[in-house]
Amino acid sequence: MAFRLDQLADLCGARLEGDGSALVAGPATLDQAGPDEVSFLANPRYSPLLSSTRALAVVVGADLAVERRDICLLRAADPNRAFSRIVAAFASERPAVAPGVHPRAHVAADAVLGADVAIGPNATVESGAVVGAGAVLWGGCYVGPGARIGAGSVLWPGATVLDGCVVGERCVLHPGCVIGADGFGFEPTPRGWIKIPQCGTVVLEDDVEIGANTTVDRARFGATRIGRGAKLDNLVHIAHNVEIGPDSVMAAQAGVAGSARLARGVVVGGQVGIGGHVKIASGVRLAGQSGVYGDLDEPGDYIDSPARPKREALRRMAAASRAEELARRVRALEARLAALEGGRP
Repeated sequence: MAFRLDQLADLCGARLEGDGSALVAGPATLDQAGPDEVSFLANPRYSPLLSSTRALAVVVGADLAVERRDICLLRAADPNRAFSRIVAAFASERPAVAPGVHPRAHVAADAVLGADVAIGPNATVESGAVVGAGAVLWGGCYVGPGARIGAGSVLWPGATVLDGCVVGERCVLHPGCVIGADGFGFEPTPRGWIKIPQCGTVVLEDDVEIGANTTVDRARFGATRIGRGAKLDNLVHIAHNVEIGPDSVMAAQAGVAGSARLARGVVVGGQVGIGGHVKIASGVRLAGQSGVYGDLDEPGDYIDSPARPKREALRRMAAASRAEELARRVRALEARLAALEGGRP
C-alpha cells in the first residue's frame, strides 16, 4: 500500500511543503525511516534527529523552523494527531470472525444471542447470558451465567466475563482480561482469615476498553463501575466497589484499592497506586509511580508519593537534593564551633 504525499496531507489536514506526487510506503520513526517513508516530530527532545533522518517527509509543527531543504514537510497544528491519522491509513484490517456459532463453542440452550453474533471455537456462553447484536466472542472466551454483553462489543481470545456482570455496547476486552472475579475481602479471626462474600457485580458502560490481563473485581455489594468511554491499559487492577469516571484513562500496572472514586476524565500514569476510599476530582492527572493516600479535590498535575501538585512536589525534590550539601556544611560549622569552644585555633 502506498499513498501520494498530497493525499496524506489532505488526510491529516496538513500544509504540504514539497513534492505532492512523491509516493510514501509507510510510517516510521525519525531514526529508522527510509527514503520512501514518513515520520513526525512532536516532542522537542527528538529535534536533533531531524538533521539526520532519511525520511522522505516529516510531519512537524505549523511554525517550526526547519533548515533542511531535502525533505518534504507536512505542517500541522498538532503533529501527533496528524501522524496518527497517517498511521491509521496504512494500518491493515484486523482479522474478523464470520457471524455464527463455531461447532466447538458451547452456548447454553437458554442463552440469548442477538443478530449477527460471532462466537469462535472453545468459547462458552453460560445459562441466562445475553450477547447483543454484532458482538464478537473470539476463541476461548467465557461469558458466565446471567452475564450481558452489549451490541458490537468484542471479546478477544481468553477474555472472561463472570456471572451477572454487564458489558456495555462497543466495548473491547483484550486477551486474558477478567471481569467479575471476587474482590479481595478477608476478615481476620483467631482461626485465620475468613473470606467475606463478594455478592455484587461489575458494570462496564458503553465504549469501554480493557487491556490484556487487566482485572476488574466484582463489588462486595452493589457494583464496581467503569464509566462510559474509559480506557484501561494492560495489567491494571481495579478492586471491589471502585468507580472509574467516564473518559478516564489508566496506564499499565496501575492499581486502585477498594471503594475509591475517580471522577470524569482522570488520567492515571503507569504504576500509580490509589488507596482505598479516596476521591479524585475531575481533571486530575497523576504521573507514573505516584501514590494517592488521600482525596485530591483540585484538577491539575500531581506527582510523587504521596501525590502532591507538581510544582510543590518539584520544590520539595529540589530541597531534598540540597540536603546532603547542607548537612556537610552544618558538620563543618559544628567542627569549627567545637574548635573555638575548646580554645584551639
